[in-house]
Amino acid sequence: MADQKLDILAFGAHPDDVEIGCGGTLYKLAKAGYKTGIVDLTEGEMGTRGSVPERYQEAADAAAVLNISYRQNLKMPDGGIEQTAGNRRQIIDVIRSCRPSIVFVHYPEDRHPDHPHTSQLVTEACFYAGLKKVSPGNSAAHRPSRIVYYPITYEFTPSFLVDITEEFETKMQAIKAYRSQFYNPDYQGDATLISSEEYMINFESRARHFGWRCGVKYAEPFWVREPVVLDDFVGSLTRNKM
Repeated sequence: MADQKLDILAFGAHPDDVEIGCGGTLYKLAKAGYKTGIVDLTEGEMGTRGSVPERYQEAADAAAVLNISYRQNLKMPDGGIEQTAGNRRQIIDVIRSCRPSIVFVHYPEDRHPDHPHTSQLVTEACFYAGLKKVSPGNSAAHRPSRIVYYPITYEFTPSFLVDITEEFETKMQAIKAYRSQFYNPDYQGDATLISSEEYMINFESRARHFGWRCGVKYAEPFWVREPVVLDDFVGSLTRNKM
């Protein structure tokens, strides 16, 4: 794998997870000039709807919408992401090759078992990627400065929110690029939770809810383990509404 220096790298268990959890923020960062990337751990082959070739095309289309600089699929088994040395090594290699400052990944608890498994695997890999004696290879050791966790189904008390009011419509375009997965009356396939029109309505409602929490129209919630330093104390805190 050729080195691809990125500022931000987002990991998801399945194609479309990253777009759901932090697509608006990734697009906001790309607009600000940061190089962003996505790594899908599986091909989504166990999904009720859509074939693997369809999922690859949809992922590529969504990445183009969000101005993603780099996307890779690690081809781990869908429904079988495990904490193995081999899987951890794959992620260590990606982190060392891309050298991101910030990593996004699933919140440690969620409805789909692949999501918390991905969270643990990536969290461990971020640490071990910084130890030069662990899995030495072609790329030098590198540890991201921060891991930021995003939600899919289960929610949490956010450490912070990101205003995606200007980015929300583009995020929805990226979601809709997954024509086989989300609400699409023209697609012939079995009904699922996420393919329902109600899911899309609730999806927007959650973004509006978190936007309301901080005085904007739409926002994405994030959680971090470590405290966050506010350089612009007054500016950051007075922007939010009580």
